[in-house]
Amino acid sequence: MSEPVCKDCISGVRHEGVPEGRIEKIDGVECYVATPSGEYSRDTVVLFFPDVFGLPLINNKLLVDDIARNGFWCVMPDYFQGDAIPEDAMLPENRDKFDRTGWASRHGEDAWKPIVDKVVAALKEQGVARFATTGYCYGAPPAFYLAYSNTSHVTVVSHPSRLQVPGDLEKYRSESKAPLLVNSCEVDPQFPPESQKIADEVFGDGKFAPGYRRTYWDGCTHGFAVRGDMSNPKVKTGKEGSFEATIKFFKKHL
Repeated sequence: MSEPVCKDCISGVRHEGVPEGRIEKIDGVECYVATPSGEYSRDTVVLFFPDVFGLPLINNKLLVDDIARNGFWCVMPDYFQGDAIPEDAMLPENRDKFDRTGWASRHGEDAWKPIVDKVVAALKEQGVARFATTGYCYGAPPAFYLAYSNTSHVTVVSHPSRLQVPGDLEKYRSESKAPLLVNSCEVDPQFPPESQKIADEVFGDGKFAPGYRRTYWDGCTHGFAVRGDMSNPKVKTGKEGSFEATIKFFKKHL
């Protein structure tokens, strides 16, 4: 596995927009929550596991809003407990100064698992019966974690990081019943072409009965689906295309 947080993990562009969701405490965990404006299923929720910039980054909030706009109640928990990487780390002059290794050491699975478990348990108490997950970069392991236990019913990961390949993929195939979509790209030190090929070998050609799909976006770099430069036509196509694939996958399997 590559370094826990690479330079591409903290590179990208801040997007413009006005968030429409709200901050809500779910069993004491701060979450960003967005709900559809019309009728929606209150026993189904999409858990949005963000990249290293977490709740504070507007890009993540806008994606949550877009999921709600497509008919799904969406919840983004703060599994960094107020310690997301600051937005200004994206600036080229700050990228090499930020202690990525030190930050990652504070946010391993021992830190985020109890938070994820707490939010899931609280949502179940509210009547949620079906969970979907969408994990960006750092959010891939939490998404896989809920799939391993079959707590979740459908999984999407976009430019995933911190996955052991092929170990985590083989574990997913053997233990999970949740259909899996992977949104991948051309340049990705966290999930490079060789890992993408292994994913196809593990899940493809009917080897994973619940369902598997991988999209591939030429001209895109790790982080494109959340922090991509929308002035670049290929990146714009990748960001919008991967989001459309995500929504279609949810609608097919939820």
